[in-house]
Amino acid sequence: MSDSDEMEFTKSPAIVRLSEEDIKSISEKLRLKLTPEESKATYEFCGDICKAYQRVFELIPPTPTVKYPRTPGNRETKDDSWYYKCDIIGADNGLLAGKTIAIKDNVCVAGVPMMNGSKILEGFVPDRDATIVTRILDAGGRITGKAICEDLCFSGYGSTSPLGPVKNPYDPTRTTGGSSSGCASLVARNVVDMAIGGDQGGSIRIPSSWCGIVGLKPTHGLVPYTGIMPIEITLDHTGPMARTVEDCATLLQVTAGYDNGNDPRQFPNIPTHPYSKLCNDGVNGKKVALLREGFEEVEENLATIVRDAAYKLREAGAEVYEVSLPIHNDGLAIWTPVAFEGTYQTMVKGNGHGYGWKGAYDLPLQEKLAGAFNLRPFDCPLPVKIIMLFSEYIQKEYQNKFYAKGQNLVQYLTMEYNRILKDYDVMIMPTLPGMPSKLPTTDTSIEETLKRQKLIKKNTAPFNATGHPALTINAGFIEGLPCGMMIVGRMFEESTVLQVARAYEKIRDRTS
Repeated sequence: MSDSDEMEFTKSPAIVRLSEEDIKSISEKLRLKLTPEESKATYEFCGDICKAYQRVFELIPPTPTVKYPRTPGNRETKDDSWYYKCDIIGADNGLLAGKTIAIKDNVCVAGVPMMNGSKILEGFVPDRDATIVTRILDAGGRITGKAICEDLCFSGYGSTSPLGPVKNPYDPTRTTGGSSSGCASLVARNVVDMAIGGDQGGSIRIPSSWCGIVGLKPTHGLVPYTGIMPIEITLDHTGPMARTVEDCATLLQVTAGYDNGNDPRQFPNIPTHPYSKLCNDGVNGKKVALLREGFEEVEENLATIVRDAAYKLREAGAEVYEVSLPIHNDGLAIWTPVAFEGTYQTMVKGNGHGYGWKGAYDLPLQEKLAGAFNLRPFDCPLPVKIIMLFSEYIQKEYQNKFYAKGQNLVQYLTMEYNRILKDYDVMIMPTLPGMPSKLPTTDTSIEETLKRQKLIKKNTAPFNATGHPALTINAGFIEGLPCGMMIVGRMFEESTVLQVARAYEKIRDRTS
């Protein structure tokens, strides 16, 4: 390398120049067996590669546009469901005019602190609005704060936030479920009209079910994930939470649609519809399938309430049948290696972003996570530590064969659900296998807490893997606690799912 080249790299260098010692050490570690001549040629060649890295370092990417003024707001300490309160007023009119919306704290809102429920992200302030945040504000919505979520969004049980658990609105000794715990509580208690949640294994539907509200995990890719902290690209979903089906449909209508190539989960010409209008079209002649396996391993009283609720759809003109699909019982197992190894590669080793996809990368968030995972991995919640430990073992001993086989099985699982949905408009089952659990105490063992987390995803996680739209709606109560009914539809046919939910909602409210 020439003197001028050396000066170029000593002036604000992007990376430290790869040395001959580095090349020798890495060659030995990777068993490349470079000859001395190859090592020397590699050293010279890498000098030019460093120049490219230097230029990338110096180039300035476009600055994110923030359309609506705001102040950072303030940390909320009186209400256990808020992380940060703010008041961002959107356009003067639109579908969401007059509506207040809470945003899950894994979603970027420019200038407002984002913790994602974790000590490792505390102090991070995004410089951009997630695409769905801009769309909400453009539609006249008013964002009133960031809602508490579980630590790194990695608990369906709902007790891992370092700021304390979010208590269930129906019984403060019980959990709301997670990971969109604060969103569900705020909506259920009428603190806000709507909320935006996130869902990789059930994190919209679990707390919505246990808090008695409507929560929709849309078809994978229908609502852009741009500006939201990823976990595993093929499992990431974001969607609406509301007290009514109509409000849920309206928030979906505002947020759905293609994001101009920024989100790799999407494709051009994604089909969208006027969901807020179509949801009232009724279900006369619709065919509903009660998925028998979805009722297995479910508390008997809960299964009875959901089955009875589904049969009430006959009053609205729907046909209700029972069907069997044994592979559903393997759905959680199929999801597991995708979730474990995908999370480890994307969120942990890839600092929330990883490699291999085109779109908008959030560099400030990525750098914050890089520092956090490298310096303080011990501050991660136990479920993430288990992911790290187990996935590191699998990668070392088996490489990615189980992730790959899991994804192949996802294709088969998808085809099997589609086979049922070819003959039926929706499938119905209980959202969760049981009622809201008691919040853990100092007497609750770690083993018991982890066991509870695993069991609750049996019906929810398979549809994160396949990407089918899945909505939960309250079907009744047991000892004053809500029971969720899950309605699953064909890809991008959220309108039908919402119609079935709305038809049931009308029957329920008329007879209650």
